[in-house]
Amino acid sequence: MPPKKDTKGGKDAKGGKGKGAPTKKPKDAGQGGKAKKKKWSKGKVRDKLNNAALLDTATHEKLLSEAPAWKMITPSVVSERLKLRVSLAKRALEELHERGLIKLVCKHNSQTIYTRVT
Repeated sequence: MPPKKDTKGGKDAKGGKGKGAPTKKPKDAGQGGKAKKKKWSKGKVRDKLNNAALLDTATHEKLLSEAPAWKMITPSVVSERLKLRVSLAKRALEELHERGLIKLVCKHNSQTIYTRVT
């Protein structure tokens, strides 16, 4: 038996103009469906500080000459500028204070602040 002819004047389903399968519309973002799983970031990577644990003579001389001229002197500032460990910077600042090269502003349990002697 031969295939039926389309009486409406359109092409057959293979031609694309007839009543073929309906085309799928893209889903809106708010319509549910399977969502992608959130990927966790690795986090920010900090560079490892390679601060000295012992005072060498060059660093000690630099500490004695430069630190008394700074306006605000804390163990953190000394550690950052001279590349020393903070514990070592604390001991060095106590020594400078005992010598009278710097003046104590505030002593707290975790942080001490010194300034230059005027």
